[in-house]
Amino acid sequence: MESSLESRLPLIQDADLYGKVVLLRVDHNVVKKGIIRDPYRIDSTLGTIYNIVERGGRPILMTHVGRPLDKKTGEISYDPSNSVEPIVNYLKHKLHIEFHIPKFDTSSNKGIPGIDTSINLAIKQLRNRKIGGIYLPNTRWFQGEESEGNIRDNFALQLAGLADVFVNDAFGSWQPHASTYDITRHLPSFAGFLMQQEIKNLTYVLNPIRPFVAVVAGSKYDTKIGPLKEIYKKVDYLILGGVIYNTFLSAKYKVSIEGISQSDIEAAKELVETDKKHNKIIELPYIVESDTMEGRIPGKFRTRSIKDIEKGDRAGYILDVDPKSFEDKGVFNLIRDAKTIFVNAVMGYTPHFTDGSEALDRTIDQNREAKKLYGGGDTLQEFKNLCPGLYLAVLDDAQYYFFTGGGTVLKAIQEGSPYGLKPIQGLIENGGSAHE
Repeated sequence: MESSLESRLPLIQDADLYGKVVLLRVDHNVVKKGIIRDPYRIDSTLGTIYNIVERGGRPILMTHVGRPLDKKTGEISYDPSNSVEPIVNYLKHKLHIEFHIPKFDTSSNKGIPGIDTSINLAIKQLRNRKIGGIYLPNTRWFQGEESEGNIRDNFALQLAGLADVFVNDAFGSWQPHASTYDITRHLPSFAGFLMQQEIKNLTYVLNPIRPFVAVVAGSKYDTKIGPLKEIYKKVDYLILGGVIYNTFLSAKYKVSIEGISQSDIEAAKELVETDKKHNKIIELPYIVESDTMEGRIPGKFRTRSIKDIEKGDRAGYILDVDPKSFEDKGVFNLIRDAKTIFVNAVMGYTPHFTDGSEALDRTIDQNREAKKLYGGGDTLQEFKNLCPGLYLAVLDDAQYYFFTGGGTVLKAIQEGSPYGLKPIQGLIENGGSAHE
């Protein structure tokens, strides 16, 4: 079934792009407070952009940035902090191409009503090569992107009216919105090169060479329950970090850890009971306890051993894993002997407690045989910040792969297949030359 769906995925290399306006959905959601923290997601799409232009296509790009919609009030903020301008400036610098950002009516606090005829001149200039590309405003500034009904239908039709072909290269945008899913009903639609690469590397996680070790952390337990259950089924061994690990320890040892809610502890009890039978969770033996979350203040944090924890204990904030956890013979050997390692984890409370993450990355790198797959912006950012030399050394190493969308990887694991993700379903069901 999986190979059948794979063969039906329409690919950009099979599309006729010559002389066509190509609407390209990317995931350039890398702007925080108006600044690009890490251009990796942008750089990962440059191959697709170049391919479109090299084959005679004229590109219109679009991405979402942040969450400008206030779900309580229904109002949309057109704040510079979630504008595409920093992305366009980066692309201009990187590609030496002039991208035009169209201006639309932003007088409504409910979002831009739609794409009006003011864009027609820019599209004419694009076709005539007077400009190198068009970059639409943040897709989430438009009323129709995340809404339902006619507004959404009209927005999808307006997007389709801009171009001749649609290419989805936004692996990180798994939500079925107008610009990722509905659009495929109206244009010949294809998967870009990044999308194809991400799907290919997902197979190493979904069908791993064993032993398979996963490292999963997170700032909230409840948001990871679904993926965690599925990951647990697939792995040979599981290492936890962050609040997820703290919650597991609270539930297993019946201790109170500052900042861990009772509802999360209750939710974690199922995982504790499951692990009593299967023994897949490898406990990191040394944790860092702090009296405060305000910083790494001398005298206010200390290392504790899991062995010393007793039922009924109360602990302060557990903000990191001590690096010597990875020197523990059992933990070190487990990582050394793995054939596939998947990491979706920042082990400590950043930016103050980072030793655990650095030790994890350096320990994993000592295993030169395993396929090492890193998922998620925060995971990658931490890797780059803490181990910049190692990151540059392994960036083109065939044994490493850095996913652009960690949330999408977890969603695909939960679904059991990348082909269950709605935007990819849309390409398969409606894509290719079906509309030509």
